[in-house]
Amino acid sequence: MPRSLFWLVRVAAVAVSFISPVFAEIYLGQGTMSGEVTTTSALVQTRLTAATELNENGDLPGATGVVAFRWSDSPHLDDAQQTPLVPASPHHDFIVRTELSDLNPNTRYYFRPIYGPDANDLTVGPLGSFKTHPGATIDTEVRFIVGSCMNYIKFMHGKAGNAGPVITATAEDKRLGFPAFTAMRTLNPDFFIGTGDIVYYDNPYRVAETIAELRACWHEQFRFPRMIDFFRNVPTYWSKDDHDFRYNDSDNATDRLPLPPTGIELFREQLPIVPMHDPITPTYRTYRVSKDLQIWISEGRDFRSPNNMEDGPGKTLWGLEQRAWLQRTLKASDAKWKLLITPTPMVGPDMADSPDAERPAKTDNHASLNGFRHEADAFFDWLKVNRIENFMTICGDRHWQYHSIHPSGHEEFAVGAINDENSRLGIEPGDPNGTDPDALVTQPYITSEPRGGFLQVTAGDQLLVEFFDAKGNRVHQVKR
Repeated sequence: MPRSLFWLVRVAAVAVSFISPVFAEIYLGQGTMSGEVTTTSALVQTRLTAATELNENGDLPGATGVVAFRWSDSPHLDDAQQTPLVPASPHHDFIVRTELSDLNPNTRYYFRPIYGPDANDLTVGPLGSFKTHPGATIDTEVRFIVGSCMNYIKFMHGKAGNAGPVITATAEDKRLGFPAFTAMRTLNPDFFIGTGDIVYYDNPYRVAETIAELRACWHEQFRFPRMIDFFRNVPTYWSKDDHDFRYNDSDNATDRLPLPPTGIELFREQLPIVPMHDPITPTYRTYRVSKDLQIWISEGRDFRSPNNMEDGPGKTLWGLEQRAWLQRTLKASDAKWKLLITPTPMVGPDMADSPDAERPAKTDNHASLNGFRHEADAFFDWLKVNRIENFMTICGDRHWQYHSIHPSGHEEFAVGAINDENSRLGIEPGDPNGTDPDALVTQPYITSEPRGGFLQVTAGDQLLVEFFDAKGNRVHQVKR
């Protein structure tokens, strides 16, 4: 489709999607999802839609109505409790999210949405489930998956250039969605972490700027059957990066649309990260998952200094409060494995200078020479001084998989892009165009060809990190 025609279609689509048809049937076209599961609580959400497939304008319009959730620790919903009915309105993109509390640790819970146009005409939705965390006193293995960089446009239309596959998605894939979600479902993880770039607001086919346009990016992707099937029974944790915040490498220093408050608000609206109508709770957080495992999920966009600011002690990607929180909670943790899930790399190496438009230089992350390197180096020094053991980072953003070891000894695992069409070749230590020209970083593993994929982490007395391609083939593993 020509770029100009694609844009005209999208403009029409977002205009239509904001209006709920008066007499349309109501569906759950984006399925159900749970998120932010703890030992005793979880968020559950769904979105009421006027259809189950994209309309002729390429969008999935919402529908007004009401939603409640029935839930129990029995798959038959014996003695089920029910949350109050909540209206699904265009002000929140027809999304309803509810917090379930007073749950038991290490327990699988089941839930169904109850929805309809009003309280007198309700339909029972599909059964979903999630498992609460074991908590600090229970010694058991936990297994979770980390994914990143889900580029819908490249998946559906292919990728120009020579840095990755032109197109690999079949007609069936385009109907069902990213193949990686089928592979991930067979692994039966306890939870999933998305490290950012969940959707792409900026793309050669179109640039989303208004609230309606931004929302349409979520609609087109989260209606895929493979994603609906996966997220119905696998709870989620999410962080945002540049492409689902504003645009490539975006910070808070420009007035280009979408503005920073819009990007922040839309991310909190679309995903089960915080309760509805909660504009205050920070999106950086930590969870004690089990006796051996604690995870930290960082926020990399909301509090950062301008990217082009001269690097030094006054420049921060995390913000002073988040950095102090991270150090305080790390010192307080007695978990054996301490894993920081970060949208962008801290070790790399990353690209520093490249004439190739498909591999542009980066200046917006902790590994960048002209980015936020000072904060990263100071943090690694702090880890050493405070003897924080078994600390590792798992990062998104980079479109290739790698295992790198910082000169301090701390390890980083990059998850790569979730679809082949969004992958590219990486950069190795010692490359003069990279952020580690002196080869100070040790890199035991890097993908040898462009391919999508994800990571699976199994944490118990030992730690196992497995690299998978998008079809579910294990291509590398690291044991600690």
